[in-house]
Amino acid sequence: MAAVATFLRHTPKTALQSYFQQEAFLLDPPVNWAAPEPEIIKPLLRAVDQMSDLERDRLVTVVDRVAAMADEVGEGAIYSVTDPKDRPWLDAMANAHERALQTYLQFPERFRRAEEARFSDERRGGRMWDGFLGPVNQTVRRDQAAIDAFKADIQAHFSSPHVHIDIFNRYRPTFGGTDRSLLQATVYREGRPDDFLEFIAGTLDRRPRRPVFEAAMSYEPATGVIEVVAQHIHSRADLVRLFARNLLATEFEQDRVPMRRFDLAVLAQPFAFPTDLTDNIDSVRVNMLRLKPIDSQGERVTLEVMRESQRTIWELAEQRFGDTNPLLGGWTITQARITIRFKPEAGAGRGKTLPLTISTPHGCDLKDRTERERLIGEKYLRRWDLLQDI
Repeated sequence: MAAVATFLRHTPKTALQSYFQQEAFLLDPPVNWAAPEPEIIKPLLRAVDQMSDLERDRLVTVVDRVAAMADEVGEGAIYSVTDPKDRPWLDAMANAHERALQTYLQFPERFRRAEEARFSDERRGGRMWDGFLGPVNQTVRRDQAAIDAFKADIQAHFSSPHVHIDIFNRYRPTFGGTDRSLLQATVYREGRPDDFLEFIAGTLDRRPRRPVFEAAMSYEPATGVIEVVAQHIHSRADLVRLFARNLLATEFEQDRVPMRRFDLAVLAQPFAFPTDLTDNIDSVRVNMLRLKPIDSQGERVTLEVMRESQRTIWELAEQRFGDTNPLLGGWTITQARITIRFKPEAGAGRGKTLPLTISTPHGCDLKDRTERERLIGEKYLRRWDLLQDI
């Protein structure tokens, strides 16, 4: 119930009223929607307590979905599936909770597609992701015959009796301020029979089911990049091959996008971290460096400066180790932790921070950040020669 209370407190009254009336919930005791906003929360919570288990479960299910789309990642996904000319409607709302709830109420298909976009973007660059090079500016076939052929190929290849495909346009922001157009195809396919534990009439039992597997592919015409997110590594190339054959009318060559490689050698000596004024960055600090000797795999040294320390990590290494400073040579930096601190925004007492942990050659937790954080992180990791495409 804590999630419901948080949802009610963060969502404007008018949006809550629209939701409870549209979904035809019986609120007992009734809620006086004409009362000031702070005065409706307690009556609403009392009414929720009085709901039947079925009604409360129905409410909690929706609250969980809407609340998940009210954070920065979810809000970005909602904007990404909204046509730019319709975005002023979102901009006019009070906060992300209202934007998520009103999209759910008025545009349920758009809301579901935002969930699918989030599924894809959150896993971008992670273990479930792969990227391939496809044709540039290829016309995407979206006629029913092409979609049916795509569906039939997936059914045959994966032995899936039932397949659902959702194809839609979306957008991805860039540092230049413009949005790149993408096409996303989300595939739901039925898996082999399985069973799961469930209480049936109060008794624990097993119930048979066929699980549904979700996968998402996106095609960016401007670059020709095809990205795929799927649970099983061996299925990703197959999904892209079927996607390219049926919707792009081209044969898939299996050329992967350039691999990202991190090189931390530049951090062996003091570094200035140049930034642009427009990005409102206040400071950049190296908090930790992990090193291993060139001639051994069984040892490592970690240098770390805490937040309250006034010294840089290079000053620490010089003053503590002197002539044996591992940064002077004979050691390789294998991991670094960097904190990018932003200046406070108007009305905020403290600026936001973007902590990054980078491990050579291919590891970085930037993929777990929001879209805006990924954009700014990648921009500066490349500028500082910490990130390269090979």
